[in-house]
Amino acid sequence: MKVAIVHDFLMKLGGAERVVKAFADMYPNAPIYTMLYDEEAVGKVFPKERVRTSFLQKYPKFIRDRYRFLVPKMPKAIEELNFEGFDLVISSNTAFSHGIVTPLNTKHVCYCHSPMRYAWDWVNEYQQEHHISGLKKLIYAPMMKSLREWDKVASDRVGLYLANSKNVQKRIKKYYKMDSVIVYPPVDTERFTTSRDHAGYFLIVSTLTPYKKIDLAVQLFNKIGRKLVIIGDGPHKEYLQNIAADNIEFLGFKDDATVVEYMKNCRALIFPGEEDFGITPVEAMACGKPVLAYAKGGVMETMIEGQTGEFFYEPTVESMEDGLSRLMYNEKFYKPRSIRLHSQQFSREIFEKNFKQALKLC
Repeated sequence: MKVAIVHDFLMKLGGAERVVKAFADMYPNAPIYTMLYDEEAVGKVFPKERVRTSFLQKYPKFIRDRYRFLVPKMPKAIEELNFEGFDLVISSNTAFSHGIVTPLNTKHVCYCHSPMRYAWDWVNEYQQEHHISGLKKLIYAPMMKSLREWDKVASDRVGLYLANSKNVQKRIKKYYKMDSVIVYPPVDTERFTTSRDHAGYFLIVSTLTPYKKIDLAVQLFNKIGRKLVIIGDGPHKEYLQNIAADNIEFLGFKDDATVVEYMKNCRALIFPGEEDFGITPVEAMACGKPVLAYAKGGVMETMIEGQTGEFFYEPTVESMEDGLSRLMYNEKFYKPRSIRLHSQQFSREIFEKNFKQALKLC
């Protein structure tokens, strides 16, 4: 069987790209198609010899690095990728990849991280985050309307949708009117080992963007004075550093091995934002560490309150402080081995098994 893999962009290594890597390992001879590719950022994981790009790759690098300005051209770019001769195409979709055009006899399975959030249920948040108002908004609104129309038409090209969570499954049904099968993303739980001890600090591992709500955690730890270590980089970093007290340490981007060590030695992971799945809490649980998380999104499917950590229910400092107090009180009751055992139901082995089982439905 001749297989191809498609992903919107290979410009950074995040949670969605870990899924692409899993598919790439499952099908080592499959080429990987993408609209834009940054060899410097992802070449060690996705070597250029295996990657096929769209016409957008011909644009100068300074434009490719600001690829959100290329959004109007992306429907055309994804549709022009050629899949003649393939028996199966697996699209890893965050916005556009489900819109590929495949030959009649080619199976198209879409692993959907989410329908296009900034065109559907995240329109207002996106406008606020990118300061879109006035004249910009007059241009942005009709562009989003056009994108939604394309997105709905493109959604019908998929033979089988796989959703990465119940959250995304509901979104696929609401916006595309399509059924889907839940296959949770692969978490490399074997990279982590359980540790009962800790070095006293709380930990955040995240890209530093406004919607991650890291500022909420910074405000809380400013108030309570406990040590918080933040690993990650992003456009919100300077702002967060400016409002943080001395008990909060910013380490910037760190490689996987360093992240493992910090997770193994932390007191608990803090997860203040809402994610459709959220790989980082599962990784922390693979270390036997409890998690404090905002009670929305994927953590409602991956965590058990009182056993693998605690939730806070409002996006406020007061609610988060209440959750942290419960977590510290319950520390003596958490069982690291049980927490790790719970995390293993989201392992890469389980992902591959569930994917192959779902593939039979296509």
